[in-house]
This record gives sequence, C-alpha cells and structure tokens, in this order.
Amino acid sequence: MQLIKIDKARYRKHLNRVITGCIAMLVIGSLAIAQTLILLFPDDSGSHFHWNLLGVVVTTITIGWLLNKYRSHPFMTEVVYVWDLKQALNKITRKMPKLKAASQAGNIDALVAIQYSYAGSRLLWNLDDNTISMEELSLAQLELDRLAEKYQVSLNPDDYNEQILQQF
Repeated sequence: MQLIKIDKARYRKHLNRVITGCIAMLVIGSLAIAQTLILLFPDDSGSHFHWNLLGVVVTTITIGWLLNKYRSHPFMTEVVYVWDLKQALNKITRKMPKLKAASQAGNIDALVAIQYSYAGSRLLWNLDDNTISMEELSLAQLELDRLAEKYQVSLNPDDYNEQILQQF
C-alpha cells in the first residue's frame, strides 16, 4: 500500500458524514426493528431486551454490509484509504519488536518497514491533528535515520511491501 497525500478537509468532511450516517442508521434501524418486533410479539413480562438486542445486531450487520458494499464509491475513497492504512500500520506495530531488533542488525527490509510505519503514522496523525505524538515520532525517525546512515541505506516508504513482514 503506497502512501498518498490526502486532502484533510475532504477526508474529515467525508469521515464525519460516514460516522453521522452510521450513528443515525444504528439509532433509527435498531428502534424500528425492535419496535416492530415488540408490536408483533409482545412480552407479558414487559421485558423486551431480546428484541432490542436483535434490532441492534441486525442494524449493525446491515451497516457493516453497506460500508463494505460502498467502499469503492468515490465518496469513500479517503475514508477507506485511511482505514486500510491503519490496518497496515497495525500489522507493522505487532511486529515492531522483531523489526527493531532486525534493524539494529542492519536488515534492510526491517528498516524499510519501520520507515513506512513512521511515514504512515505521520500522515495519519496530521489528518487527525494528533500533534502530541509528533515529537516522539521525530526522535524515533532520527534514530532510524542514524541506522540507515550507519548501514548506508536509502530508505523510501514506497519500497515497502506487506510481504516483508512475513520474515519477522
């Protein structure tokens, strides 16, 4: 997955609309399903927990299905890209202790994976206005740059491929 420049304003606008739409669908869908089931199958005890739960579960599954179905729609481009990038970075993060150890030994693939992780994190944190962690990221980047210089390697996040992680 290549890192691309995202229009922050468009991303935030679309993400907010997707979140708002999902919340509205969850509330309306859950209530509609639960109330319909309560009307059709009233419970003498007055407890309708199971119908309410079923309404939430069915609506949640429907929202997931709709998000998956429309993930290739142009409106969803930035939102889906960020979701996919977060998943890619999580895979790297789970392997980070092994990657750091291998990078200390001069493994070029480990260095590239870490560079991709840092560049992707920088992109995400800028999109989410998470500037608190940027200083820590800058320090980690300096350490990575020192390792790259030590092993005379030029690091480019575009060289990253998810297959690199299989060796760690």
